[in-house]
Amino acid sequence: MDRTNDTPAFFTADGDTLVPGEHATSWWTPGALHGRLLGGLLARSLEREHHDEGLHVARLTVDLFRACPFAPVRVTTERVRDGRRIRVADAVLHGANGVAARASAVLLRRGEQPPGPVPATPDWDAPPPEEIAPARHDMPWNFWQFDGDNRPVSSWRDAAVRRAWLRDEADLVAGEALSPFVRVALAADTASPMSHRSDEELEFINADYTLSLSRLPLGDAIGFQATAHSSEDGVAVGHCTLYDTAGPIGYSTTTALANVRRG
Repeated sequence: MDRTNDTPAFFTADGDTLVPGEHATSWWTPGALHGRLLGGLLARSLEREHHDEGLHVARLTVDLFRACPFAPVRVTTERVRDGRRIRVADAVLHGANGVAARASAVLLRRGEQPPGPVPATPDWDAPPPEEIAPARHDMPWNFWQFDGDNRPVSSWRDAAVRRAWLRDEADLVAGEALSPFVRVALAADTASPMSHRSDEELEFINADYTLSLSRLPLGDAIGFQATAHSSEDGVAVGHCTLYDTAGPIGYSTTTALANVRRG
């Protein structure tokens, strides 16, 4: 979809350093960077430095184990394994307080699809995002919430099925269009609030997420359906199925820690 986007980028590149803009701030911690953007930066470096023609990033795991100060960051990567059909690479994000996040990626070589049917995730019956509500292009991202009957909702209170579309309107790094892989890697962190939010508010903070992709998204909107949540003693695990307007593309699994806000 072609559209004019005047929303400032989240970061600006200055050599190997990435300088945050005003929209890059965390929801949880004043003076920190938003965790999902750290995952996006790690995915960006892994794709730029380790992706080749014929390879597909089938799995990305992002560990978010430290709040990263609102200050310039840099990412380093290392190729761990380079075989004929599989490549494995790691990335580390360095902030003002040291290492703040890391990621690992598994890239698989595309090949012939085996014959025979396999029970698979069904297509989605959700309408495209603009059929749910108009987009706001003055925001860094657009988020459409709706229920299992595809009705827009302001919250998921009493909703048996949680669904959403997410579309980033701002570039991650100024002057760089979001690649399909970086776009879905940025979105994948949303599986945490989708699966862990109570009817009242979100009181679990994401510790990591694993994005598993059978293919890249075809458009710029990423769809979510929360499919699992389990928690006890302040530890939660959750799962979402991911879609584009053509059908299912993969899954995002998260682990989270209770972070109850005190009045």
